[in-house]
Amino acid sequence: MDLVKVLSEQQLKSDLPELKIGDTVKVHAKIKEGNRERIQVFEGIIIAMKHAGINKTVTVRRISYGVGVEKTFPVHSPNIAKFEVVRNGKVRRAKLYYLRGRVGKAAKVAEKV
Repeated sequence: MDLVKVLSEQQLKSDLPELKIGDTVKVHAKIKEGNRERIQVFEGIIIAMKHAGINKTVTVRRISYGVGVEKTFPVHSPNIAKFEVVRNGKVRRAKLYYLRGRVGKAAKVAEKV
């Protein structure tokens, strides 16, 4: 078991910002199209964080053309170039699934001062 732990600790990213529930983040993901590779930015609110260590995932939600879009990103994946924290949200929940039922200004999260 220790060998698995040692190998997974080597794969952890050390340059991550502090991610919290309710934060608005920009996720720079590497996309492969044929033989080319580009970076696509996905900006949204973190509504859930699961697991720990190498298995840690972040669910990010945004509204795109009036439709809610959620993507789950593995935090330590080599396909994630970087995370940028745009705003810090003021929330009192561990999971913000209630935002799925809200539209417009009701779906906003207050900014932490």
